Amino acid sequence: MNAFEESLQPVLGKKSADALAVSLSLHTVGDLLRHYPRRYVEFGELTSIAGLEIGEHVTIQAEIRKVTQHRMRSRSGTRTEVVITDGQRELSMAFFNQLGKYKDKLKVGARGFFAGKVGMFNKKLQLQNPDAQIFDDDEDGSLRKMMPVYPAAQKLPTWKIANCVKQLLSVWEGAEDPLPPELVNGRGMLSLEASLRAIHNPGGWDQIGAARKRLKWDEAIAVQLVLAQRRSASAARPAPACPRKSGGILDAFDQRLPFQLTAGQQEVGAAVADDLSGQHPMNRLLQGEVGSGKTIVALRAMLQVVDSGRQAAMLAPTEVLAAQHARSLQEMLGDLAMAGELGAAEQATRLTLLTGSLPAAARKQALLDAASGAAGIVVGTHALIQDKVSFADLGFVVVDEQHRFGVEQRDALRTRAADGSSPHVLVMTATPIPRTVAMTVYGDLEVSALRELPQGRSPIATNVVPVAEKPQWLDRVWQRVREEVANGHQAYVVCPRIGEAGAEDGDEPPPEDDNGRRPPVAVEEVAPLLAAGPLSGLRIAVLHGKMPADEKDLTMRAFAAGEVDVLVATTVVEVGVNVPNATAMVIMDADRFGVSQLHQLRGRVGRGSAPGLCLLVSEALEGTTTRERLDAVASTLDGFELAQLDLEIRREGDILGATQSGRRSQLKMLSLLRDTDVIESARDEARRLVEEDPQLSQYPGLALMAATLVDSERAEYLQKA
Repeated sequence: MNAFEESLQPVLGKKSADALAVSLSLHTVGDLLRHYPRRYVEFGELTSIAGLEIGEHVTIQAEIRKVTQHRMRSRSGTRTEVVITDGQRELSMAFFNQLGKYKDKLKVGARGFFAGKVGMFNKKLQLQNPDAQIFDDDEDGSLRKMMPVYPAAQKLPTWKIANCVKQLLSVWEGAEDPLPPELVNGRGMLSLEASLRAIHNPGGWDQIGAARKRLKWDEAIAVQLVLAQRRSASAARPAPACPRKSGGILDAFDQRLPFQLTAGQQEVGAAVADDLSGQHPMNRLLQGEVGSGKTIVALRAMLQVVDSGRQAAMLAPTEVLAAQHARSLQEMLGDLAMAGELGAAEQATRLTLLTGSLPAAARKQALLDAASGAAGIVVGTHALIQDKVSFADLGFVVVDEQHRFGVEQRDALRTRAADGSSPHVLVMTATPIPRTVAMTVYGDLEVSALRELPQGRSPIATNVVPVAEKPQWLDRVWQRVREEVANGHQAYVVCPRIGEAGAEDGDEPPPEDDNGRRPPVAVEEVAPLLAAGPLSGLRIAVLHGKMPADEKDLTMRAFAAGEVDVLVATTVVEVGVNVPNATAMVIMDADRFGVSQLHQLRGRVGRGSAPGLCLLVSEALEGTTTRERLDAVASTLDGFELAQLDLEIRREGDILGATQSGRRSQLKMLSLLRDTDVIESARDEARRLVEEDPQLSQYPGLALMAATLVDSERAEYLQKA
């Protein structure tokens, strides 16, 4: 047997193969061999209990400190409560009618592996539905070595996975190494077969290190080859040259600017202008803090393209943001966006908003403006990339919040250019990205950053409100909101979901999840409670993604005009919303959001002359990783520092945002935080290989490895991460 694609059933039997498939989605030989140990322990070495995360399935090596049996009144049988310790902290477990399974092994002083899901009981962490492997007192020497601990599942603990791997390796005949021998030998790496055997059955830390070195390189080179091929293909396509023109709309706009561009805006603007002048498509990522002025950079670039007689499109992730962008651009341009209207400036163009929910007449006119070329700038949502939307001469595409769009959507926009050319593309994100992540996730794009905030931005104070430990603090939260409103300001209250009508990002959660936690609070539940309770008498409105477009726009306009005191919303206000008078934001169940999302949300306040306040309300317990994330957000306003902190806190399997995307990351061994040298080296090697052989026809092993580890679906995922 030597094929990674072979089924596990002939080797492991139907029962074990089915368990691996159902619990961990491991179906083939390759799946199991690349299900690497999360860590290793030596016999007798206790695992730290600190930092356990509610909801995760863990395996720890610990010692039993206390065993208490209880007779259950409501049903026949017994409940055995076991307290385990790592020598410093304790964790409780409950076994129901399971003494027959463990006989007399659950006793004080015994050590073993304990596996289960971390939950909460009586406001304390508890290992729920545990499974255990108690070490015998006369454990033989075979266990006194490096023991792999695998990412496990509730019904499939690590020791059962280890037995499956051991059984597989005993009959596995190896596989052909995809790397050319000169690359393996030149870098002093193990063969693929030796690496896979060592990672699962090491003789010591030196073997683990050598195996990891090779397996990390495989993952890094596979990703970088795909990205290098994408860069090569992009550079090979022609693009409409849009050099800057004197005396045009861009010059007129610059003359009217009421403020001085920051040094960063000038530097990035010059780079973008230079890219637009060329005949190869610009593919640039512009990242910058909330409020750093990315929109003005994008607008000036769009005006340069309009001056060249071509069109620019701006794509936003939501209709709320698209409408906000259209209004903002219109306000900045003034009579420069009034072409064909009375009072228009001499160099004016026309700006058109095109979304899926426009009234029929307005949509027909917007489509006509885009197709005829009457609109120099078209702003919209994904409706812009539908087949029936055509442009007269699309030269430039701006994609806001790139992580919300897939490769196929961006490529669809590229096909809208005339004469078979590709428009220039600028993607923007307010989510700061560490350099190694940018090299890996956005490796086919040139990366620019705006780190300097324009003058006039006010400081934002951020505080965690731990309502599980201090429930009375919630009253003070609503008092602070009332104080801000009394001072003439406005506030946001952000909730993770909408309510009975549907969740913001999917189906409604169950009444209580498997971890004993209540469902996240909802806009439609919180708003009436606030109106009838702590915020009674204030003008409260709701905003979420399931509302009709005209209703959303009306609500947002009313809030911007100061006609609403408190806006209770989902994350539709996360990006692009600009209401300078809004000074306070309360984020309910803040632990349900990611670090970058929290940073984005709080960027909605402190946009005027008054300081901002952001309150992170959470039941996360002190000492958990979740609470650590919230404390990190409260500790700094530097988004780039937060991005690095987020990378340090998050688990290896979540590095590329797999939890948010719903996909498992294929980068199981490579750490984007610690393996900078590997990533840079792989990128250089991939660039060299693709320059010599774009299709990798001379390296079939490398081509196959890239296709296997980063197939088209995975490549799409990398762009969405």
